[in-house]
Amino acid sequence: MMDALKRLNEALPGLVIGIVLYGLLCEAVSVWFVSDKLTWSVGLLAGVACAVFMAVHIAMVIDDSVRSGTGTRLLAAKSVFRYLIIAAVFFALAITGIGDVIAAFIGVLGLKVSAYAQPYLTKIIFKKDINQD
Repeated sequence: MMDALKRLNEALPGLVIGIVLYGLLCEAVSVWFVSDKLTWSVGLLAGVACAVFMAVHIAMVIDDSVRSGTGTRLLAAKSVFRYLIIAAVFFALAITGIGDVIAAFIGVLGLKVSAYAQPYLTKIIFKKDINQD
């Protein structure tokens, strides 16, 4: 699976690993402070899954636009589609009560945290120099 992600984008495997590590760290730290552990964990898992989906979808959209020279209007539509999916997941969590929406939001933030930490994670996990061409 990591090879497929690497073919799509060189940085994507490190980004996905960072999102998952962030989710595990958030779960390990936060689960002790909430009263409904199952709902919190389901929400956090949903948020981490959304973050992974967003990372892969962004890489696919960028790859598609570079290969086909797609215009900005289609790129904007695909971005809106991505955010509508995330909003639908949050809405479903809120309506059904199966997961905590705040935990899901914290999980989605894993995309940002991992994006900032990705160069350092790449250096640690894949033993690559971040300043290398």
